[in-house]
Formats: sequence, C-alpha cells, structure tokens
Amino acid sequence: MKLSEAFQFIGLTRGRATGAYSHLHTIGDVHRAALRALPRGISDYVDGGADTETTLEANRAAFNRLRWQPDSLVPADVVDTSKTLAGDKWAMPIGLAPTGYTRMIHPAGEIGVAEAAAAAGVPYVLSTVATTTIEDVAAASTAPWSQLYTMRDRDVTNDLIRRADAAGSPVLEVAVDTAVAGNRVRDRRNGLIIPPRMTLATLGGIAVKPRYWSSMLANESFDFVQVKKSVRSGTLPGGSIADITAGFDAALDWDEIARIRKLWPRTLLLKGPIGPHDAVRAQELGVDGVHLSNHGGRQLDRVIAPIELTGPVRAALGRDALVVVDSGVRNGGDVAFALALGADAAFIGRPYIWGLAAGGGDGVARVLAILHAELARTMALVGAPSIAALRDRGPRLIAQRGSENT
Repeated sequence: MKLSEAFQFIGLTRGRATGAYSHLHTIGDVHRAALRALPRGISDYVDGGADTETTLEANRAAFNRLRWQPDSLVPADVVDTSKTLAGDKWAMPIGLAPTGYTRMIHPAGEIGVAEAAAAAGVPYVLSTVATTTIEDVAAASTAPWSQLYTMRDRDVTNDLIRRADAAGSPVLEVAVDTAVAGNRVRDRRNGLIIPPRMTLATLGGIAVKPRYWSSMLANESFDFVQVKKSVRSGTLPGGSIADITAGFDAALDWDEIARIRKLWPRTLLLKGPIGPHDAVRAQELGVDGVHLSNHGGRQLDRVIAPIELTGPVRAALGRDALVVVDSGVRNGGDVAFALALGADAAFIGRPYIWGLAAGGGDGVARVLAILHAELARTMALVGAPSIAALRDRGPRLIAQRGSENT
C-alpha cells in the first residue's frame, strides 16, 4: 500500500459516509462526540472502571511511558499494514474487542459494529452478553470471533460453543478474569439495568438527551439475547450489570479449559491479565494463544497493564503463538508499540463504542480510519514500513520508558 493511500481513511472509502464525521480527527474528538450523545448513566457505563479506577488510568500511563528511537533513512514510500491472524489476512492489526450491551449505546448495535469491521478489514469479537445473537451478526456480516464467559450451567456453556462453531467463528476467546463481578461503582450509583427502565432519573435524562431516548424508544427492546438463546430452562439472574455475572462459573479451572479445548475445533485463546507462567500452562493444554486484557480496568483494580505483559508473554510462548492485547489503546501509535513489543494485534473497546455512540456504524468506521492513518504514519516515521519489520525491529525501536506523567 502506498503511504498516500493510507491517509484516505479506508473504513470510510468503502461505501461509508465521510462528510458528517470529517471533523473528528482523533479518538479524543470521537470521545467528546460520544459524551454529547449519551445520557450520563450510559456514558458512565462505557467510561467507568472498577473500584478506584486506578487500573483505568494506569493502562494509559503504561503506553505514555513508551518512547521511540526511529531507524533513519528507511524508505517509506510504501507502507503495508496488513497482517494475518488465525489464518485470515486483515487490512491492519487492529481488532474490536468484545463489549456487552452494545444496542444500549446505539440502535445499530453489534450488527453496525460488525459491518464497519468487515468494511475496514479487521476482526470483531462478539461478547457472550451481546444484545444481538451470533446467528444474526453472521447473517448480516462476516462471522465474528466469539468471546466466552463460561456459565455455571455447563449445558449453556456447551451450547454457546456449539453455536459459535455452527456460525463459523474462526476464534473462541475464553475469559478467565470474571470469577466475580468487578466493583463498578459508577454503575452501582446509577442503578444501571438492562434494558433501561423508566425512572424519575430516566425521565430527567430524556430532557437532557432527547435524541438518544427517542432513538431507543423507536427501536425494539434489547436484552442479553446472545446468552439467553442458549438457556434451555430457568432464567438468568436479574437485569443489572452486576446481576448477570452471577450466572458465570466462579469455579472455572484448568480442567475446564482442557475440556473446552477438546470441544472447540479452531483457534482458542485465553483472555485476561495472563502472565508468562499461565500462558505457558495454557499452551501446554493446546491453547493457541492469549488475548492480554484487564477488561479495560473494569474487573480487578490495581492489576498490571496488559501492554506491560506483552513482551514477557511473547518471550515465554515463542514466535508462533497468537498474542493480542487490549486495554488503554487510544491511537495508532499505541498499536505500533504493541506490535513492537511482540503482539500480533492490538484491540480496542471504548474507542469503537464511542464511535458507535457518535454515529452508529459510520462512527465506528471513522474510528478505524483514524487509527489506520495513525498506524501507517507511525510506521513510516519509525522506519518500519511493514508489520513484519515493526515486529522484528521492535526491541531496538523502543529505546526507553519516559516519565509516567508525560
């Protein structure tokens, strides 16, 4: 790809509208647009973290400490951002991490996200607590990767795996950091439930954000339909964000991972703040790799930033294991840092949700376009015009760690 082509915002040049969002130049711009669109309780759900939100801030600080030492005089007239992940070639090593309750953000929901991801040529991971079923997402777009919260009801877990397989998901990611719900204080204060119910606070919010509420009222109600489709008897716990996690299997252990490995026929990843020791143990069970994540600071507070695990985990697993990372990724330069440290791709959560809030699927496309341009520019300027070069030269290109306060 010629460098000039990288700045045509590929997510928008494939049939997406460009004019309405051309004023959004950075992910920060997109975030501000999302805040204007969402009621306070919903934006708090998206932006909030667990307990003191120390991890939420530390994820960004870990990226901000990194510094480049570029290679000079490396031709950069052609920059190739493409990358093969789990056997599929993608336009760039950026993925959309699983996020729950997506239709609460915008009526386009998971289908709008999936369509934007397919248009931009990046993978999308569907959450167990999605508000659209994997069958409907696959019918509307390409089959997404699947994230799995193992459930106390083993039959539900088995059916979620069966349905992901039947839909053609190329990758299954088993979350290992949700034995109990994170203490998301903002959600508790706001009393957030799915679907939102009409309370005095909600009625007050309609006056402040009428466009959001009118769009919600004009569309079908939503629920945890992805997981509920696999529930054959009984019901899941109530509708609050914390309640739903009561159905998760707090007794998840290595034996269950081994059992899932036997059930799943394609690429299997563990997702969580996984250190080198546990990554190697997973590899010994036949797991194909890891998705390094701390849930964007929404589960265990004061846990290590995943970007700081990337180098040690890569060293422990070797070159062939699939290693992807999320939590704190906010621009294309962050993606480049992740690859230089040994990741195969960096995934985003909040940024694409902000794009969805700001403009539905077109807003997600704008986010991906911004990140693609930033990544290509960074690669050109550091002297690594291909993903392979960035990976190979990464240890040399990252010269030092700067101050946490920069």
